[in-house]
Amino acid sequence: MRRLLIAALLLASACVHAGAQAHDSTFPTPQEANAFVADVDQNVRRLWVARDRAAWVNENFLTEDTDALAAAGEAATAEYMGRAIPASRRFARLRLAPDVQRQLYLLSISQTVPAPADAALREELAGLEAAMQSSYGKAEACLPGAPKAKGKSGTPLPLSGGVGCLKLDELSKLLAKSRDYDTLVSAWTGWHDAAAPMKSKFERYVVLGNEGAKAIGYPDLGALWRSGYDMKPEEFAAEEEKLWQQVKPLYDELHCYVRKKLRDKYGAEHVPVHGAIPVPLLGNMWGQTWDNIYDLVAPYPKQPSIDADAQIKKHNLAPQDMVKLGEKFFLSLGFPPLPETFWSRSLFTRPKDREVVCHASAWDVTWSDDLRIKMCIEQTEEDLRTIHHELGHDFYFQSYTTQPILFQQGANDGFHEGIGDTLALSVTPAYLNSLGLLNKVADNDQARLNHLMKIALEKIAFLPFGYVVDKWRWDVFSGKVDAAHYNQAWWADRLQYQGEAPPAARPDTGFDPGAKYHVASSTPYARYFLAAIYQFQFHRALCKVAGHEGPLDDCSIYGSKAAGERLRSMLALGASKPWQDALAQLSGERDADATAILDYFAPLRTWLDGQVKGEACGW
Repeated sequence: MRRLLIAALLLASACVHAGAQAHDSTFPTPQEANAFVADVDQNVRRLWVARDRAAWVNENFLTEDTDALAAAGEAATAEYMGRAIPASRRFARLRLAPDVQRQLYLLSISQTVPAPADAALREELAGLEAAMQSSYGKAEACLPGAPKAKGKSGTPLPLSGGVGCLKLDELSKLLAKSRDYDTLVSAWTGWHDAAAPMKSKFERYVVLGNEGAKAIGYPDLGALWRSGYDMKPEEFAAEEEKLWQQVKPLYDELHCYVRKKLRDKYGAEHVPVHGAIPVPLLGNMWGQTWDNIYDLVAPYPKQPSIDADAQIKKHNLAPQDMVKLGEKFFLSLGFPPLPETFWSRSLFTRPKDREVVCHASAWDVTWSDDLRIKMCIEQTEEDLRTIHHELGHDFYFQSYTTQPILFQQGANDGFHEGIGDTLALSVTPAYLNSLGLLNKVADNDQARLNHLMKIALEKIAFLPFGYVVDKWRWDVFSGKVDAAHYNQAWWADRLQYQGEAPPAARPDTGFDPGAKYHVASSTPYARYFLAAIYQFQFHRALCKVAGHEGPLDDCSIYGSKAAGERLRSMLALGASKPWQDALAQLSGERDADATAILDYFAPLRTWLDGQVKGEACGW
């Protein structure tokens, strides 16, 4: 292992040469800029491949040694970028070819967490990032009465006697399936308490990350992150707020209805008539999606089930079988098949012999069609939809694999997250029925409202959480929120935007944001909020291309080569054009617009209006 680490460091050292070195010429030329960009392309490709190989091994074999390998890859990349980005500024006033100018812009924002110039601090930052992610992957909650046996369905039995330690996926099953208040609170609290040791690492990471951001010309990490959207940071913040205000009235009505139904189940002593919903009751560890409590809030529970879980289990679909179904969807649109190496190199189930990061993710490890997913797949419809999401990333990677390395990304990060979800919107009840995963599909208004409710519990419920995660981090990075008030500010934001609260007061010494993977892994989160908006705009456009007539929620583009061709033409652009151009390529529109969400859910909103009359909506 030591030899591997030394080899990785030697490779990184060999990679960082002329591209970041200062030039002697006082007056740079376009030819020098062209040469600089070509050199950056070679160096960044080598560094990112070495970094991502180490990261893949680390997430699949969580040990101190692989933590060190991952940290070395990050440190080598950060060292190079810390010199290349300032060196690129000498070309700022030149009139350059559009593709060269675009690559220089993308280079300037390419480091999610730029490192300080000092080598010791750079290595410390890389180590902190690796340690936080490793800590998250290894974390578990040891609970009094934690289940040690499994029920017939494979889900944990209710808490009863003894003490057991559970991983996140096991705790998540409890939150999804249990309807016992004390069980839910115990599982939720245990996981959030397990994040507390990460707090000191995160506090130091903020200091070092901000120092790195300042070294490349940004006031703090938040300003850097907001600069990645072909607009000024303050314009992007306003863009997010505009989109949120478009959909907030629908969220408020859904919140009001769900709170009413939860109060019916758990009583007013646990769920207030007017106030926040306790997060553990929403079926998800972070209260970010509510679809696991569909059985409690279904508009018409006597309608045939639209949950494919039972049929997936009945057919005993193996993880690879479920992934094959996802691939089949993309093939029906005209995409080429996944490479053979995808099936041999991906991780589909949690290993029994080692620690891994089970959070679902998609990879092109060598940036050359080396496509993979890493996911601990369960036999659920939720995971089938997640597979579509992750494959969306992989087919995006595949579409732009011949582009220069800096163009090998989404038009913006929200595009990358939104593509798979766009395809998942076509996983309609009729489509699932065609796969034999639903026994019966009723064609009436009640069935339609059930379907819309299930989708809303996932998509609409998510929107404010998608907004809050980075809003909180931006305030931390800017210094508005200090370490003593991490938890206080986190829950204030959660209350303001989501109307959700912890089941009991949380300690100031805790670090509840660290209970979310993306905080532990330095993954910006605005992309997910944008994706939740974009996917409906994409879906509306692709349904039009596919010739769909009728309600938007009834559209599946499965099998439409015309929709697939339009989609592939946009994906192939990668980041070579501003996102507004990519959007226009797909839809003919240049502005992000949430009205497609309102179109999609219009029948449900009309129904909700009637259901919440007389309720004290809001919190």
